[in-house]
Amino acid sequence: MDLPDYQTLKTGTPEPHVLLVTLNRPEIANALNTQMAREFLDLWTRLTEDARDVRCVVLTGAGDKVFCAGADLKERNGMTREQWRHQHELFERHYWAMADLPLPLIAAVNGHAYAGGFEAVLSCDFAYAVKTARFALTEVTLGIMPGAGGTQNLPRAVGERRAKEIIMTGRPFSAQQALAWGVLNEVCEPGELMPRVLETARTVAGNAPLSIRQVKKSVRYGMQMELKTAYRFEVEAYNHLVETEDRYEGIKAFNEKRKPVFKGK
Repeated sequence: MDLPDYQTLKTGTPEPHVLLVTLNRPEIANALNTQMAREFLDLWTRLTEDARDVRCVVLTGAGDKVFCAGADLKERNGMTREQWRHQHELFERHYWAMADLPLPLIAAVNGHAYAGGFEAVLSCDFAYAVKTARFALTEVTLGIMPGAGGTQNLPRAVGERRAKEIIMTGRPFSAQQALAWGVLNEVCEPGELMPRVLETARTVAGNAPLSIRQVKKSVRYGMQMELKTAYRFEVEAYNHLVETEDRYEGIKAFNEKRKPVFKGK
């Protein structure tokens, strides 16, 4: 997929159908500034409109210490109320577009994820992290509160009571705790993180892409419904796959004892 040369993001395709997106401001802990938010919004919009051959996205940070420290507070120093509001509206659109991305999005957390960085992890479909990573929503220690999905996505991952403790104290917690509480799917040694994530991304990208999209949609929106309605929503998502070329290919490949070749059609 042809993408612009972003200033704050690095993109590449380490595996067929897998797009690797790297927050690329290591000199300032990969902090989110206005330019990065604009570039993220452009990226998510392009992938939503036409992902071309991309079937899975991996999000990570440059360096080996920090995934993302959150918003760039040096840029925010001295902002007027109006400037802050305009910037945060851009941040909101970026995070909402990320959460609504129809493609599977996996976080490869290479280091600490604080504030908006942690909210980015929570906006991904699932996450792996190095064992040295730490996580926190520190906004209440700065006189604000999470404003990019943290108060909504964290309780859905760890439960209401745990989430309130994490947010209200602003205290960091370890990757091992994040795994035990449901934030992470797996904790890896530093040198093993990216190979492990790319192995999973390769597996996801090798499955029927229309099926993966419908699964993501069914889980995301079904979780917001009462159970009986969610069952019906799941069946509607299922029915969209019955007459696809990939469904025919999957059955044919099974009976011919070969690996299916999915085309996303």
